[in-house]
Amino acid sequence: MTLDVLVVFIYIAGMLWLGWLGMRRADSREAFLVAGRNLGPGFYMGTMAATVLGGASTVGTVKLGYQYGISGFWLCAALGCGILVLNLVLAKPLLKLKVFTVTQVLERRYNRLARRTSALVMLMYAVMLCVTSVLAIATVMQVLFELPFWLAVVVGGGVVVVYSAIGGMWSLTLTDIVQFLIKTFGLMLVLLPLCLYKAGGWDALTAKLPPAFFDVTHIGVDTIITYFVIYFFGILIGQDIWQRVFTARDEKVARRAGSLAGLYCIAYGLVCACIGMAARVLLPDLDNPGNAFAAIVKEELPAGVRGLVIAAALAAMMSTASAALLAASTTLTEDLFGKRDSLWLDRLTAFATGLAVLGIAMLVSDVISALTLAYNLLVAGMLVPLLGAMFLPRASTAGAIASMLLGCGAAIASMVVYGLDANQPIYFGLAASLAGFLLGNRLYPAPQTIAQQA
Repeated sequence: MTLDVLVVFIYIAGMLWLGWLGMRRADSREAFLVAGRNLGPGFYMGTMAATVLGGASTVGTVKLGYQYGISGFWLCAALGCGILVLNLVLAKPLLKLKVFTVTQVLERRYNRLARRTSALVMLMYAVMLCVTSVLAIATVMQVLFELPFWLAVVVGGGVVVVYSAIGGMWSLTLTDIVQFLIKTFGLMLVLLPLCLYKAGGWDALTAKLPPAFFDVTHIGVDTIITYFVIYFFGILIGQDIWQRVFTARDEKVARRAGSLAGLYCIAYGLVCACIGMAARVLLPDLDNPGNAFAAIVKEELPAGVRGLVIAAALAAMMSTASAALLAASTTLTEDLFGKRDSLWLDRLTAFATGLAVLGIAMLVSDVISALTLAYNLLVAGMLVPLLGAMFLPRASTAGAIASMLLGCGAAIASMVVYGLDANQPIYFGLAASLAGFLLGNRLYPAPQTIAQQA
């Protein structure tokens, strides 16, 4: 275990060093928030994939693989398809806007009140997404190093807070590239082959697991559809993802490198689901399937290799945590605090937001539940008004605000009634959001311009 601790310590020290290098590059607000809008294909592909694939995608998909088999990959598949569509269809018009946040697009179509209302929704989403990844980091560190949960949150999450706050998007980009390489090597080229070898190979899996574990719809068609409604659309409108799009040098970089990132996400989901299946064979009696990833790493890997795989898992989790943290702090400084040209305010806001995330993480327990909460709020509150802004010339501000408030309210109420993991909340939330949008536009229509009247 001493060797594993040393490997993880070297990894954490490396992340902090890269954060310091990022701070040296982040010499303006544009550099801090969107890396100067100048990333090439290599950096863009790595940082886009690293942002999407975090704690829930890794720990959560291994858990789903342990419970349902190969069909557990659908969570990552929904995320990957969202990345593909975002970069192939929406990246070009987004790059032309030269904005920092999703909500700035709403202000251009509606007004400042709509922007501030939507900023609250986006802030809740980004904070809970960051909490999700911090939870995953803490879970791995707690199981493997036998730390108290609060200490695992402070140590693992604290590293993310420090390097994100000092260097912003440049720190995130540099750390994301290293994290992308580490998790690709550690999970795809080390952990998966070793797990399959320990389990006796693919033939042993087919012999020892129920046939349903090899059915791509075993998790349930309704769950697969819900994953796409929540995560596919969530990717299309999430501040953390749009902020990555804004870093691309041009539309060609976004289209090509972003498409590769989307395909990588789908492959990553298959790998993690297979790891979960191997864990089901090797450790069939786990009390908590959510610990499948940490347990198989702890029980089945030799010292040193175990440390490398732990670093790979932490890489996946820290990349998403840092992206969500910067998204939350950017929403605060750009949309809620008002326009202030202060790089130090950006840094202080990121640090304060990070401290709030660490506090919330100590009160929440399940990574997939936290991820679902985040995306339910985002999609239920933001999808309808954003589509209205883009495609309906007569969409009104009243309709947009009513849509956000009713959508989020219905999603929250449904999660209380049915539970965080239920499929119903997103559908009730979207129905209420659409009803609010239509009613608001009916009662308080947007004023016609002279051109429209003609």
